[in-house]
Amino acid sequence: MEENEALNNGEGQSENQQEEALTRVTGMYKDWFLDYASYVILERAVPAIEDGFKPVQRRIMHSLKELDDGRYNKVANVVGHTMQYHPHGDASIGDAMVQIGQKDLLIDTQGNWGNILTGDGAAASRYIEARLSKFALDVVFSPKITEWQQSYDGRKKEPVNLPVKFPLLLAQGAEGIAVGLSTKILPHNFNELIDASISHLKGRSFKLYPDFPTAGIIDVSNYNDGLRGGKIRVRAKIESLDKNTLVIKEIPYGTNTSSLIDSILKANDKGKIKVKKIEDNTAAEVEILVHLPSGLSPDKSIDALYAFTSCESSISPLACIIEDNKPVFMGVSEILKRSTDNTVSMLRQELEIQLHELEEQWHFSSLERIFIENRIYREIEEEETWEGVIAAIDKGLKPHIGHLKRAITEDDIVRLTEIRIKRISKFDLDKAKQYLESLEDRIAETKHHLDNLIDFAIAYFKELKTKYGKGRERKSEIRIFDDIEATKVVIRNTKLYVNREEGFIGTSLRRDEYVTDCSDIDDIIVFTQSGKMMVTKVDSKTFVEKGIIHVAVFKKKDKRTTYNMVYKDGKGGPSYIKRFNVTSITRDKMYDLTNGKAGSELLYFSANPNGEAEVITVHLRQSGSIKKLKWDIDFADILIKGRSSKGNTVSKYAVKRIELKEKGVSTLKPRKIWFDDVVRRLNTDERGELLGAFKGEDLLLVANQKGVVKTIAPDLNTRFDDDMIVLEKWVPEKPISVIYYDGEKERYYLKRFLIENTNKEELVISEHSKTQLELILTDWRPMVELEFVKPRGKDPKPNETVNVEEFIAIKGIKAQGNQLTTDKLKNVNVLEALPFEIEEEAEVEEDSNEAISEDNTKIDTNNDESDQTTLF
Repeated sequence: MEENEALNNGEGQSENQQEEALTRVTGMYKDWFLDYASYVILERAVPAIEDGFKPVQRRIMHSLKELDDGRYNKVANVVGHTMQYHPHGDASIGDAMVQIGQKDLLIDTQGNWGNILTGDGAAASRYIEARLSKFALDVVFSPKITEWQQSYDGRKKEPVNLPVKFPLLLAQGAEGIAVGLSTKILPHNFNELIDASISHLKGRSFKLYPDFPTAGIIDVSNYNDGLRGGKIRVRAKIESLDKNTLVIKEIPYGTNTSSLIDSILKANDKGKIKVKKIEDNTAAEVEILVHLPSGLSPDKSIDALYAFTSCESSISPLACIIEDNKPVFMGVSEILKRSTDNTVSMLRQELEIQLHELEEQWHFSSLERIFIENRIYREIEEEETWEGVIAAIDKGLKPHIGHLKRAITEDDIVRLTEIRIKRISKFDLDKAKQYLESLEDRIAETKHHLDNLIDFAIAYFKELKTKYGKGRERKSEIRIFDDIEATKVVIRNTKLYVNREEGFIGTSLRRDEYVTDCSDIDDIIVFTQSGKMMVTKVDSKTFVEKGIIHVAVFKKKDKRTTYNMVYKDGKGGPSYIKRFNVTSITRDKMYDLTNGKAGSELLYFSANPNGEAEVITVHLRQSGSIKKLKWDIDFADILIKGRSSKGNTVSKYAVKRIELKEKGVSTLKPRKIWFDDVVRRLNTDERGELLGAFKGEDLLLVANQKGVVKTIAPDLNTRFDDDMIVLEKWVPEKPISVIYYDGEKERYYLKRFLIENTNKEELVISEHSKTQLELILTDWRPMVELEFVKPRGKDPKPNETVNVEEFIAIKGIKAQGNQLTTDKLKNVNVLEALPFEIEEEAEVEEDSNEAISEDNTKIDTNNDESDQTTLF
């Protein structure tokens, strides 16, 4: 009836057909796809918590056990055998077996099984062999407590789960991707897992961290117990072999030497790092030699490798397991606790089975002794029926069974009838008693283990560690990493140009003004004549605003670079002075540094990388009755505030011009400076030798082998010559001692002096061509030893010790000094200086928000802008 109505109504027929088709698709989605997704999750991708195996791994282990005869089996044979249980093709089985073999725990391998360090694959399955390891035989199999199920075709029986008495899942790790679900459990250290299991059994807390077969250095501060949201950072172990060579000895987990070298070459091609040549000498251990161009800092290159290549990577764990046929997210600590508790349960089952078997052995051995000792077997000679035989034996046993622990069954009597005559004739009563006593001892021992199950489990784990823990020490070194700022270590591989009038900056403006070297990941800060500021990424060509007055590479969170400016507030408005830092901004946003009135413009601007405060002279235009048309302003008297602050008033009258009168010194707290001997440059990035903490007026003492001494400001752009022999923070009060050979007088001289003129190079030895500098000493109270040349035919003169402070007083820098000796010297040796006490400087606080002015007053550097919290 409904069909006829539908036929009569074409529109209704179409709607019904669409509805029926939609219902069918929904049914397919609900049933078929959900079944497929469940199958992939449960039967392929995610391991079970009970034994730590995926189904294919479990079937491989079961097959290896069935084939086990102590000898190696061809992997191809094992794969074929496994297909009886896992009907999904030989490729998936072979790959899974290679992965198990490469973890070097469950399978004893022979042949080329690949190399996890180089990424080389294993040979074909017909060429490689395998057998179960002794560890696997000890902890993975126990048929008596194994639950069995039928295989896919019903011809075989396979284990539901293998009785693994060890946290195998955490030792091997696991990774898999299913439908809408994935798991990533990282491998952990064998011995540490056993220690953690023992700690759990003792009721103590424990912590578990990954340990990788590729070793490397790991930061586990955000591991989060292996749960979702956690992360660990992994680094290669890189050392400096010499000034021009780095050696990579360990690689991050998840990489291999081939992929690592490729990432270094790609970074080199992009200009992020500079590499001359790479040699891969990896065999049993990783050894990658990275040859650097001359003049490149090894420390900086190591940081660059971590920043731009696969030498550092992040791994996000996701511990997902199958429990009760459901996927469950669980931390590694909880996984270990479940595994340990499961091991205790299986040990209890094995002990109970063992106890039952021992008691049965004792029971039958006792019956056998009664049967033979009392010659009960003779009582069955007259019996003609089987029932009569059973009854006769039962009757003969009854007077002697009072000490038995259970009743006699018919099966017991049947077993007695099966005793051979040869055994009866050779029966030894003493041996039988000894055997029963040994069984009683073993029964008592087993009962003791059951009564003290936790102690037994602890002893079991300790035995595992003793037997198999040797050579399985931790490989990955746990360390907290410092964050590497990519902009600090990147190679400046391009040049930045500016067209000030038109307002363009970029790397393609080669016809315009060169600004600085930069990299393609740098940010550039730009200031314009109208008082605007913007930070933008390096690009080939970017428009900012016409009238650019300053361009530089921007350093985020830079609290030392201070900007000094004077601006006019609108047309005909007053002028203001301000000092500020730029520590964080929103990229590509134009900031107005003035009050925002039309016609505002900058009258004076300077960028000072170390917080220098110069003195300027302000000239006013002649107007009306202005009395003072010229005066000086010291920026050191101006507080450092936020960039949006209005500033202090300079004058309400029109400013004619502003001139720089005197360069200033830093008003900030001292900064620590290091010297990198490889690149011969100063830095604030903790590379090389620490020279000290420098205030604005502090200088460096520099001396070279030619005898030239000078003091210079600690400019990070200074390049020091190779003949430099002294570089340290200059202390004006500390004398400098010089020992030199005067070529004209052919004598050795010693002089002491102070530097009086800080703006001048001084030659502190004579200008004769044969004059040579021997030593420059900068200790307060130096001591030297004179070693004399042995005269021909005479005894050598004994070494002489010279107290420099007592030998000569402090004189002028041009003084010749005192003659050290008339004898010929073989060597002048520096001895340990005499003690000298000096007041130590206060500890430097590099990240303080306070600065110190010349009169030691505090200057507020806290930023009072609401948008200052906006970060990139």
